[in-house]
Amino acid sequence: MSEAQVQSTATGAILFDAAACNGARPDDAWFDPSYWAGRGLAQTRSGGRGGVAFVETPAGACVLRHYHRGGLAARVSADHYLWTGARRTRAFREFHLLDELLASGLPVPAPVAARYTRKGMHYRADLIMRRIPWVETVAERLARGALDPILAKRVGATIAQFHSAGACHADLNAHNILVDENGVVSLIDFDRGSLRKPALAWQQSNLARLRRSFDKLGAQKTLADFDARFWHPMLAAYHAGLARDEAGFARRGAAR
Repeated sequence: MSEAQVQSTATGAILFDAAACNGARPDDAWFDPSYWAGRGLAQTRSGGRGGVAFVETPAGACVLRHYHRGGLAARVSADHYLWTGARRTRAFREFHLLDELLASGLPVPAPVAARYTRKGMHYRADLIMRRIPWVETVAERLARGALDPILAKRVGATIAQFHSAGACHADLNAHNILVDENGVVSLIDFDRGSLRKPALAWQQSNLARLRRSFDKLGAQKTLADFDARFWHPMLAAYHAGLARDEAGFARRGAAR
């Protein structure tokens, strides 16, 4: 687990991993992309709700994300959320969840710092995570026709790992699955994610959301044999992974 500490600011608070920050104490400037850009230490990337900034911090290469609302809620307020307590802010919740997932050995980015700024009954939030090097999203792989059964099996097995651990991703889609140069698969963007008892209902809902994202990206047009080349091998590896994990849990339970 991280060496998590909280420090107050003039308008809110910052939660950070003291060990990851190498002796530095994050302040509000850390969460401003222009602060890093002015030092030649940042670049922005579009996509998702508002995009992200890649920044070079004392903690190393990181990703800075500002929380933006999606859907109809964004028409009312782009980035303001109802205040219900510091630990329940989007940034603090995702920081703690990533910390738990990482401690369980699951492939997620390490949280570095999270911040909220509060005004009355509303707050805004930001999160800084370590950047996973040399990666591209599965959506990007699809766009260049680079999906194959080998990658499909790795993706399926990785999702099974998360589901077996009770890690529910609130927005599992092709943009939130990363593949590095060695074929290692990671999941990102655990905003609104949670740890819960493994159950078929939410696990299948996750997979259905992933399928909808592929359909929205036109997967079957980009790859005429998408189902046979990727989706079916992915599902087979996923179910095999779940069965293997369940058998492992049963053996460990019987040994107690």
